[in-house]
Amino acid sequence: MILKAKTVLSYGLLAIYAYFCYLMLLITLQYIPFDTDVAFLRIKQDYISRDYYRWAFFIHAYTAIFALVAGFTQFSPLIRNQLPRIHRISGWLYLIVVLLLAGPSGIIIGIHANGGWSSQLGFCLLGILWIYFSWIALQKIKQRNISAHRDFMYRSFALALSAISLRAWKYVIVALWQPRPMDTYRIVAWLGWVGNLILAEIIISYIKKRQS
Repeated sequence: MILKAKTVLSYGLLAIYAYFCYLMLLITLQYIPFDTDVAFLRIKQDYISRDYYRWAFFIHAYTAIFALVAGFTQFSPLIRNQLPRIHRISGWLYLIVVLLLAGPSGIIIGIHANGGWSSQLGFCLLGILWIYFSWIALQKIKQRNISAHRDFMYRSFALALSAISLRAWKYVIVALWQPRPMDTYRIVAWLGWVGNLILAEIIISYIKKRQS
């Protein structure tokens, strides 16, 4: 009975995650082909004319979705144990996207984030830590340190999930308190990823206690 409940829960969480990824895909599709006057970019017209910002934005918008999909597969016991080649390929895809594309471009976008220095610091720190955790995860797997690799992948993917969580927090905050838009932006610039990272540390601690 307990095993059946866990299976139902797993499939339920998978369905929810797939739905959020679908919503993120819809957001990405708004900017194809290179539309600079739609959605978020309508409030960034002062920056979109700058080549470096335009390139950074579209690189981030077009590649971050791959990190969400590839990163999720890294935590599937079925793929990891029975399809190790798929695990390695998706892992490399995730790391390439984070380290070379979505991570660096996210920092550039963060420098020009709405909400002033507080938001800019929050988003830039998010990008820096995302790259750092991913880089350490890569080094640990090269050293065959599986447990440390797993821990840093949890941290890295927790930050990748900020693409979803910051939008979810935004809807909750607006629905409950209806603050000014810039105040909301300042809050989610931190809440969108700090909470994820705390949850990741709790999961890592729980796994270590089970293994000890």
